[in-house]
Amino acid sequence: MRTPEDLEELTADGAAGPGALSRRGMLKGTAVSVGIAAAGIGAARPAHAADDAAATADDSVSATARMGGNAITLSVVDGALRWSARHHGKTVIDTSVLGLRLSDGTVLGSDVTVTRNQHWTTRTTWTPVYGRNATVTDLYQEQRWDLRDAASGIRFGVRIRAYKTGVALRYVLLDEGTVTVSDELTTFAFPDGTTVYSARDEDAYLPVAPGSIPVTGTSTTDNGPLTDLPLTATLSGGLIACVCESSRLNFPRLMLGSVEGQPNTLSALLMEHTARGTGPVATDTTVATPFATPWRAVVIGSTHAELVDNAELVLNLAPPTALSDTSWIKPGKVFRCELTTAAGLAGVDFAVTRGLQYIEYDSGWYGPESTTTDATKPIAAIDLPSVISYAADNGIGVFLYVNELALTDADSLFALYKRWGAAGIKLGFINDGTQAMTDRITDWAKAAAKYELLIDMHDDVRPFGYERTYPNYISLEGVRGNEQFPTATHNVTLPFARNIGGPMDYTICYGQSRNKTTNAHQMAMAAVYYQPLNFLFWYDKPSKYANPAAWPGLPWFNAVPTTWDESRTLAGSIGEHVAVARRSGDTWYLGAMTNEASRTLSIPLSFLGGGTYTATVYADGTPGTSPFRTPVVVSTRTVTSETTLDVAMAPAGGQAIVLKPS
Repeated sequence: MRTPEDLEELTADGAAGPGALSRRGMLKGTAVSVGIAAAGIGAARPAHAADDAAATADDSVSATARMGGNAITLSVVDGALRWSARHHGKTVIDTSVLGLRLSDGTVLGSDVTVTRNQHWTTRTTWTPVYGRNATVTDLYQEQRWDLRDAASGIRFGVRIRAYKTGVALRYVLLDEGTVTVSDELTTFAFPDGTTVYSARDEDAYLPVAPGSIPVTGTSTTDNGPLTDLPLTATLSGGLIACVCESSRLNFPRLMLGSVEGQPNTLSALLMEHTARGTGPVATDTTVATPFATPWRAVVIGSTHAELVDNAELVLNLAPPTALSDTSWIKPGKVFRCELTTAAGLAGVDFAVTRGLQYIEYDSGWYGPESTTTDATKPIAAIDLPSVISYAADNGIGVFLYVNELALTDADSLFALYKRWGAAGIKLGFINDGTQAMTDRITDWAKAAAKYELLIDMHDDVRPFGYERTYPNYISLEGVRGNEQFPTATHNVTLPFARNIGGPMDYTICYGQSRNKTTNAHQMAMAAVYYQPLNFLFWYDKPSKYANPAAWPGLPWFNAVPTTWDESRTLAGSIGEHVAVARRSGDTWYLGAMTNEASRTLSIPLSFLGGGTYTATVYADGTPGTSPFRTPVVVSTRTVTSETTLDVAMAPAGGQAIVLKPS
């Protein structure tokens, strides 16, 4: 029998229940009006690892978890649950609502008694299969409150954690049986002057006040002033925070929405529809209990650069890997081939020459993806066994694209691809949202792992740390992609927003005349973004690069890795500029990008080890008539840890720098 103590590693299963209570009113009414002020919260009681005495419903009581300047506080005032978060004494989240609404109308959190209070500090170190850093430290202080709802007697709990990198909370349903959840009532009340970066589906980011998120959606989707996660907020004093979710298992995806009459508050919305309205509606969620909901994480940075380096909070909150053998999981760079045998063979040769690890056959290799439900037969133009065999002989893996329409029996399909010798699958038009879609996504990742296949989820999916649990779930999209030729401003927003939540498949489009950026800007993406599976040379053919002298950026792409021993964000401001250095072995790769404004960043190289390094600099030349026409200029110089580089960038430009011990 599962016990409450097991819940931190709980993976609950359960089918979505019948419709009961609509969540449409939540955007207007989730901030349950108890009408308390922050000043009315009582002082924290001393917390102990052993049980504390229960508080009565009319007591004011609070408990705080603290770590590295971050603090998250649970409070009960007049029986109602609240929470808040601070960073070095400054408000990140002001007094906000906690609670769950059940399908019968019961609200867990509006009138509660604390029955147990526990706290402790935990420190472990773990080694990811791939990542931003070779090792990850998991250090946090946790507070656990067990609670009883006064009206129904239902037992539930709230867990909060404070890390040096941010804070997190989740709910736990403690009674044995099943529970049907209709709404999550969590709110995020930001301080005055906050700007949030709102985006939905594949929209560009829009900086707005929390209460001004635009209304989006249709009659077949979740509709309202809604934004997807990760959701980044800039606060006064240079603070920045990013709301993410982690450990989403058997539960709907979280969106946030503006709250009428509360201009600084965002409210939780558990999605009732799959994104873009592609699946059945589920107005509530039935789970087997005990059950732990996903973590609601707030990654916090004193500076914008620090926020990027704190992104591993999402991974620390996710369950450890479920795989006993991960030796077959290899990150790498990918080239998409045209849909012929000859193009596949040429793609393999190109991958070998250019230091890539994979080729991919994308949409259409088994027929028109929007009408073909059988992904087991290549079109006549592709002799797939010959291409896979040739690739294997040359140490190159093959990815195969599959539209969701063809995933009626994923297990047998993945087993077939394993027999063929494929290395991975790119799944297309995967639109998550409901509990059922969360279950399908996690089941696909498990099935792929069973057959030692990597998996890349495309379209409207959002990260939740699952790449730690199933590291073969190596990448996902969930972003306005680079193949849509977005603005440079969009590109320098992503490191502080979408990429905080997890890996991001962003299809680098080097050498594309439709780019709104310079080629050096595109090159820098390979170091700036965390992309363990990195699609390069999007839209291109190998023949385009037959004369390497015409493309001075090629040696950078040949060399740059996709997984790292150490990462450091050196400078940054959301929507303005960013500079990131990442180390693989003894070599550093530094990428810098700017928005449409030219700028020069002064970057100290104090992160380097002793001795001298040769810096190979790929920089913007004299700006052309359009950003794409700005040439890449290559130079070398000797540097040490005492050197400060002046990194000059043209409008929509960048720099890519290799720092190798000399």
